[in-house]
Amino acid sequence: MMSLRRPTLVLALGSLIVAGLGLRDWPVDGGRATAFVSQALDAYGLTLSAQGPASLTVLPLPRLTLGRVRVAAGTAGPALVEEGRLSIDLDPFSLLGGRAAIGGLRLEGARLSGEAAAWSGPLGRLGAQVRSDVTARPRRIIVTGARIAQGTEVRDLDLDLAWPFWSGSAEGHATLTWRGVPTQVALTHLRPADMALGGRSPFTADVTWPGGSLAADGTVEASSETAALPNLRGQVRFETRALPETLSWIGWDVPLSPLAGVVSVAGRFETAERSVSWPSLRVGFGQNVLEGAGAVALGPGEAPRLSVQATLAAETLDLAPLVGDLVRLSEPEGVPLALAPFTQGDLDLRLSAADARVGPVPVQDLAASVLVRDAAMEVAVNRARVQEGTFKGRMTLASGADPAETEMRLQGSVDHLDLGSLSGDMGAGRWVGGPVQGQFSLDSSARDSAGLLAHLGGRAALSVEGGAIAGLDLADVIHRNGAIAPGALARRNSRTAFERAAITLRFTDGIGEITEAGLVGPSVGATLHGQVSLPDRRLDARGNLALRPASAPPRGLLFAVSGPWSAPAVQILAHGEAAEAASRPGEAMLPESLKQPATLGLPGNARAYAP
Repeated sequence: MMSLRRPTLVLALGSLIVAGLGLRDWPVDGGRATAFVSQALDAYGLTLSAQGPASLTVLPLPRLTLGRVRVAAGTAGPALVEEGRLSIDLDPFSLLGGRAAIGGLRLEGARLSGEAAAWSGPLGRLGAQVRSDVTARPRRIIVTGARIAQGTEVRDLDLDLAWPFWSGSAEGHATLTWRGVPTQVALTHLRPADMALGGRSPFTADVTWPGGSLAADGTVEASSETAALPNLRGQVRFETRALPETLSWIGWDVPLSPLAGVVSVAGRFETAERSVSWPSLRVGFGQNVLEGAGAVALGPGEAPRLSVQATLAAETLDLAPLVGDLVRLSEPEGVPLALAPFTQGDLDLRLSAADARVGPVPVQDLAASVLVRDAAMEVAVNRARVQEGTFKGRMTLASGADPAETEMRLQGSVDHLDLGSLSGDMGAGRWVGGPVQGQFSLDSSARDSAGLLAHLGGRAALSVEGGAIAGLDLADVIHRNGAIAPGALARRNSRTAFERAAITLRFTDGIGEITEAGLVGPSVGATLHGQVSLPDRRLDARGNLALRPASAPPRGLLFAVSGPWSAPAVQILAHGEAAEAASRPGEAMLPESLKQPATLGLPGNARAYAP
């Protein structure tokens, strides 16, 4: 009986020979190979040409490889693919019938067209085939090492698109370097046939880059050719560690973006032809989380201007970064004030918060708005409760004839704000207490913050009713001819109560002229006149103190205050006779609604207290 070992060895050896021959790349005629593959590409309106060598691999599936290919949209249309190496998986059953049917494509090192209009023809042909139930199509397309256009924006593109014949869902994964930033993109659960038939398809999309991520899931349907955005509906979440860098990377401009850092946006969204709306929106920036609704609309043109609208509310709101930006504006070297970087788009933002913090100052019941238009901005505090008082204000900024120059108008009012508590919150010490009220209206125009202070003009008026000065007894100072009682205990227990203190300043070119200032108390009165320099941060003023009621002979002091704001020096000019201060200083400064006296709960003639 013949042993089975010899036939088995012969069969194994034959299989290895056949496999080796089948896996080998066999050179073929390039012209005939290109013409054969073109039969399958004609259905998509594509024209193929190749200048490089051609080869055929039989196993595991027939694969035809062409070098230095060029794929164009029609015989006279624009080039879609150039300089690449194209490998085509051929359907073996179609080959038996002498026909070319593409099962898969692999493109290496090609340059792809970046014109969306150039791809519309082939994609339209594919959609028409899907609508007519034609099942022949590439089931997988792989692109490696490609670049778009000249490679300046998109390079190192690796793309894997799969739409198996047994599944209605397609998916795609891509890695690329976009404008120098490595990026990963994934799109899954998409049903192209449903979209081609005019229906909606589910989708899940994820985009990640070193500075952030974007995730969305919902439904999508085909939009009109003129629409800037596809018709999407679902949930989205966007996060970035640096919003200005991210916006610069994607080529969008959003108003006030230079002021933002870590930002997240999440919620339910819908898109129309040129807009995105969020019926439910959750925005986070820094440590703040706000909820509400919003919309973004794209203007006309190839570089559309964004228009953003939002109404947001928060339980707590920390505006410390904004305070930091305002502090930088007061630095002596000056900060450029050009509005262009902050007004790249339109913004209509309404904010409200139950509790907020502006630097160290707590604020309750805050309602504010921000309005940005081309070369103009308006920030309004419509309502804010600060230390049992209220504050309202409005600041308008607009670019002048010189785009680098900014015109500013600032106006507002305070009513019954606890000056002592406010000073304590700001770390200045509670040396003056009482409810402050007043108004201000200022304007200026400059190229930087230093010039803004140097050109400031306008008027400010403040008054305090029923207040007190802690740590200083002005009547005792008069009796001591300008000397202060020695000892820490005396200074701690000293106190000057007053019925009213008021000051009116008129600013011209950053110099505030003290047109009316004074203090009236049960035992002492004072007046002050002089100047306050904002650019130099300096005070130069003179005044007098007088006992009340007038003594016989009159007792008083003439004094001068001068020096920087941080350390002004007080000098006694004369003592003895001095005119009594006006009975109600600043009475004409404020409207009747702000002339309501208040009390600190202490007798008006008290000159000292023990805490």
